[in-house]
Amino acid sequence: MSKSYYIGVDVGTGSARAALVDTTGEILAESVYATTTYRDERNADIFEQSTSEIWQSICKACKDVLAEAKIPKEQVKGIGFDATCSLAVSDLKGEPMSVTADEWGVGDAKHNIILWADHRAVEEAATINASGSMVLKYVGGTMSLEMEIPKVLWLKKHMPQEYFRQSMFFDLPDFLTYLATGDLSRSNCSLACKCSYVPPGVEGSEGWNKEFFHKIGLGELAEDQFKQVGGIPGKTGLILTAGQPVGKGVSAKAAEQLGLAEGTPVGSGVIDAYAGWVGTVGADMPDLKGSEKPSLDESRHRLAAIAGTSTCHIVQSDKPVFVPGVWGPYLHAVFPGFWMNEGGQSSTGQLIDFMIDTHPAADRVKAIAKERKTNHFSILQEILETTLKTQRASFLTYLTKDYYLYPDLHGNRSPLADNQMKGILVGMKLDKTVTDLALRYFATLEAIALQTRQIMDEMNKNGHEITSIFMSGGLVKNPLLMQLLADICNVPIQLPFSHSASVVLGSAMLGRAAGDEFAADSSSIADQKTAEDRSHGMKDRLWGIMSEMSRPGSTVTPKAGEQEKRLLEVKYKIFKQLIDSQKLWRQEVSDALAN
Repeated sequence: MSKSYYIGVDVGTGSARAALVDTTGEILAESVYATTTYRDERNADIFEQSTSEIWQSICKACKDVLAEAKIPKEQVKGIGFDATCSLAVSDLKGEPMSVTADEWGVGDAKHNIILWADHRAVEEAATINASGSMVLKYVGGTMSLEMEIPKVLWLKKHMPQEYFRQSMFFDLPDFLTYLATGDLSRSNCSLACKCSYVPPGVEGSEGWNKEFFHKIGLGELAEDQFKQVGGIPGKTGLILTAGQPVGKGVSAKAAEQLGLAEGTPVGSGVIDAYAGWVGTVGADMPDLKGSEKPSLDESRHRLAAIAGTSTCHIVQSDKPVFVPGVWGPYLHAVFPGFWMNEGGQSSTGQLIDFMIDTHPAADRVKAIAKERKTNHFSILQEILETTLKTQRASFLTYLTKDYYLYPDLHGNRSPLADNQMKGILVGMKLDKTVTDLALRYFATLEAIALQTRQIMDEMNKNGHEITSIFMSGGLVKNPLLMQLLADICNVPIQLPFSHSASVVLGSAMLGRAAGDEFAADSSSIADQKTAEDRSHGMKDRLWGIMSEMSRPGSTVTPKAGEQEKRLLEVKYKIFKQLIDSQKLWRQEVSDALAN
């Protein structure tokens, strides 16, 4: 019998990646293409992308991995997609609909994605958060302007109504499965996590809350039975859990574009952070004594941290856990019957780059790195280690004992849920040296780790029992940050086998789940009852796939001595004081300017 292979597709903030994997989780080939984010020089809050460019990149990457691995398309038994939680807009025929002010209309050249990082919908988020709706209870009490409904409301206010009425609104992962299959079914992950959908059965919810949409000014969506955002389950829409087969698989048109066989099963997609959870938490921890393959129940003790441009912190539970300022709890986000909470930092990798690039010594460090044919992060680490010896200090955190950074330069996602928070840097001197840049860099890493602890502490205080962190994403490559996370959070940090492929591996697992279900029952899911009946079997199937295909890397354990622990506790105390001070200052300024 010929071997079976699966393709995972991951669309991050700056790239589209495809990976070809086998049943053991081995990555046979990878291909990645950069994608463009369009910024408006007049408005720093605007971040837009194009589904046409992203889809073209996906198609090229899929063909690349098949060619590199020399695998015939017939041996690909499933494909899965994940993407950022960004709002994709099309007309009723699936053609891109512009989201750019003054450039409204339909066409391939249009920017039709409002990226997750786009902060244009400040007023709309405030309107939603003043509604008092029960919907807010399931997003941590406060809806973020990064979510989809504030963006849809912004479009309602600014887009010509003839275009708004003929628009369909998708979380980006669902638009990709639509392009792949022509099927309009949506994923529970996208709808529950980002689209103000509370799954039926939760406090008497029917899914979409008509009263909420009328109250915030989007009543026309309710009057049209929510067809523009995916429809009512069992009536005008079909909603699937992660990995369930979408439609009849890859359409004839998409098969030609992707280089796959028509009918290749397509797994219902997830948001990229959730693909990182799928691709990592099923692994064992071989570096820890007594580690065994985990059960599904063990997943509730494992916090997945998907760390790239931003960072998401995801944990699953068998019961709803309400954490103020942390998104969720979301029912059926991945596994039917299980709940997810999602914390996050709006800027981490992006923050590190910004703090380096805005220092006077940045160009000098980058020039040294170029000379030595390495990267500037390695040079900064080398400078820190040299400084450690020069100062005869015992540990790196001693070097930044007088340097304090509060990291929310792009607002706070969790656990404050306050997009008005700003960054604070304490400890600046008249110093333009590379050593000062290295200290600023390390203080930035400290701040990211301190905020991770704050998020984890809030989760545990409210009912979670997190005992380890499972990493994925580009920041896994940063050994200084990984050790700081272990020391500051005081838990083991499990690294993935591949930093670049752990998220896309999660999507490949969804492709395999769809392929395995299709092999067991080749009939497509055409109605909501069938979807719900089959979802229970998918729970066992997907966890088995995760256990089989997850490949662990090394484990980073806490190693701080007693003195360093005391210093880190003080740093954590100061970190929280910076929050209190900023809130106080903001109120005092507001009072001074009040009429």
